[in-house]
Amino acid sequence: MNKKTIDQIDPAGKRVLMRVDFNVPLDDRGNVTDDTRIRAALPSIRKIVEGGGKLILMSHLGRPKGKVVETMRLGPAAKRLEQLLGRPVAMAPDCVGPEVQKLVDAMQPGDVLLLENLRFHAEETDNDPAFAQQLAALGDLYVNDAFGTAHRAHASTEGVTRFLSPCVAGYLMEKEIEYLSRTLESPEKPFVAILGGAKISGKIDVIENLLPKVDSLLIGGAMSYTLLKAKGIEVGKSLVEEDKLNVAKEVLAKADQAGVKFCLPVDHLVAPKCEAGAETKVVGAAEIPPDWMAVDIGPKTIDAYRKEIAGAKTVVWNGPMGVFEIDAFAEGTFAVARALAESGATSIIGGGDSVAAVQKAGVADQITHISTGGGASLELMEGKALPGLVALSDA
Repeated sequence: MNKKTIDQIDPAGKRVLMRVDFNVPLDDRGNVTDDTRIRAALPSIRKIVEGGGKLILMSHLGRPKGKVVETMRLGPAAKRLEQLLGRPVAMAPDCVGPEVQKLVDAMQPGDVLLLENLRFHAEETDNDPAFAQQLAALGDLYVNDAFGTAHRAHASTEGVTRFLSPCVAGYLMEKEIEYLSRTLESPEKPFVAILGGAKISGKIDVIENLLPKVDSLLIGGAMSYTLLKAKGIEVGKSLVEEDKLNVAKEVLAKADQAGVKFCLPVDHLVAPKCEAGAETKVVGAAEIPPDWMAVDIGPKTIDAYRKEIAGAKTVVWNGPMGVFEIDAFAEGTFAVARALAESGATSIIGGGDSVAAVQKAGVADQITHISTGGGASLELMEGKALPGLVALSDA
């Protein structure tokens, strides 16, 4: 984290352009149903406001694909921020243009203005230089506190940094990078990584980057069935990426060479179809009936994974162990969440589903660090540089 941070600027009297991640879920009445991301940005917001800065916030919401979509306006986020902050938050009608400029020109120290959804303009995701310059013209300095979008080179995350200086990391960005980078660079051993989710194709780079660093890898979710099939084990109707079987074989060989304990499920919860109310039973590692599918890890696997987690000093988790959205198939995922909470290890969770799981299991407050950015944390775990971070001013 050799980048300038928000503590190294004096915002007094300055227009501070800050990228936040207010991509929050809304209900059909337009209310924010989960304000985690808004709360996560509060320390940086308060720092600028209390320091006498004029704060201009920018964010995206959803994927409007360059068009104005009424249900993706940021008004509800402005309203929720106003409640949390205890001071007025003005809402701009757009994110660029003369009306927006007029609102910015009228701002007083301590004022907060939220720009309208950046992605109503296709130029945002295209990282269009002219659009980035228009955004940059609204501020005197730039803060990026949107870790969740740091892996995208967009106008508001990378483009603006070419027209503004200094460009610094906010508290959330700093904390995320600090935790994730430090863990991957110098973890306290034993270091255990837990990977789940549907597709092995999305986790290949993560596995390959983690192999030289971890003591054991615990695999769950549908991706484990591609790996089991690559070992010649029949997996019934379980989800398998047939075109990735050779890649899976390579991963298994690399794990073997690295001397890493590579743990796959030794038993499974299976069902004839993946839906609530379906009949279920527990079967051994190679006993999935031809017309059934695995929907969760079984009790023996849960015990084995629990023991690995209990002996760890550092644990990173990304991806569920089963189809945890269906209550009957959620036990494996929740058991891992509880084991993590009880382990006393430094625990880091990245990825929307794992985050939802620890919240649903009621153990979120016992986890060391819960990442706000699924895609960004995954790319860091893959060893990739994040454009939104690279673009900031060096310390």
